[in-house]
Amino acid sequence: MKEIKLWVVAAFLLWLTARGYSQIDRQVPCFYIFGDSLVDNGNNNRLITLARANYRPYGIDFPQGASGRFTNGRTFVDALAQLLGFRTNIPPYARTTGRAIIEGLNFASGAAGIREETGNNLGDHISMNQQVRNFGTTVQQMGRYFRGDVNAVGTYLGRCIFYSGMGSNDYLNNYFMRDFYNTGSQFTPQAYADALIHDYAIQLTSLYNLGARKVIVTGVGQVGCIPYQLARYNGTNARCNEGINNAILLFNSGVRKLVDDFNNKLQGAKFVFLNSYLATNDLILNAQSYGFDVVDKGCCGVGRNNGQVTCLPLQQACRDRSKYVFWDAFHPTEAANIVTARLSYSSRSYTYPINIQQLASL
Repeated sequence: MKEIKLWVVAAFLLWLTARGYSQIDRQVPCFYIFGDSLVDNGNNNRLITLARANYRPYGIDFPQGASGRFTNGRTFVDALAQLLGFRTNIPPYARTTGRAIIEGLNFASGAAGIREETGNNLGDHISMNQQVRNFGTTVQQMGRYFRGDVNAVGTYLGRCIFYSGMGSNDYLNNYFMRDFYNTGSQFTPQAYADALIHDYAIQLTSLYNLGARKVIVTGVGQVGCIPYQLARYNGTNARCNEGINNAILLFNSGVRKLVDDFNNKLQGAKFVFLNSYLATNDLILNAQSYGFDVVDKGCCGVGRNNGQVTCLPLQQACRDRSKYVFWDAFHPTEAANIVTARLSYSSRSYTYPINIQQLASL
């Protein structure tokens, strides 16, 4: 049985080679992505929601234009996919069928969160729970390409990289939006972080049970320092909203502990914590060393810090996007995404217990 399973996997890898993808090109056979607008690449395009970015000037520096990415060019996972040896971007789940599903899919959705109600203020979206269910459907569909051998599918997925970046909207579009949600009055910051970690653990365990073994789990970045928050709290003379940042640090601490727990308790699990908070802080504090001049405003937006209203259709963006850390009120520029992807891939600056290059080689 084991020999048959290995033969099926080997046959598929030969198929990849026939399409021009050698094992030298790709460090892993596939890449699956879960998350929110930081990595959404078009899953929200056909939804009834304010959380959409399929209009100019979004995508102004992306070859396919306004694809639905919430930035001017590539997202963090686009840059990471290139570093992992993928010649093309990982396609969105909403528009991908056929054998391509085996090479990787992006399930991410703008406004999505760990909690089901997160992001409802913006309209329709695909929550983390639904993203996991969508992946379950994908795993079932994959069986047809492995002669129905469930074990062969599991062996194959065990070699792939999985990325999960959730939590930002659970704070921005839930806990700290108290005119719309009651979680801010129901939970202390610690209790809310604990509740998120409880739900997130279930979701990530479901991914593990579906075959995920090499998993990157990101913390939440310095949301209190994005242009949207600077525009709202500029009058306090504080550089950032530390109330939000302190709450996020509680969540991030829980995510890192969760990674340790998974690595210790789940057989074959190889989870990596990506410290997005530290990455954001580093970009802001050491901006000039990375080639950035502007750290406190969006390249495209309206009002104070270009953060009171996010980038509008056909709005004129800043001319030199490479000098800005933030593209709009909430999201980094392609340049910032590339910097953090490179450091996360090859150094231990933001990753624990190993970097992404090491994870891919396991």
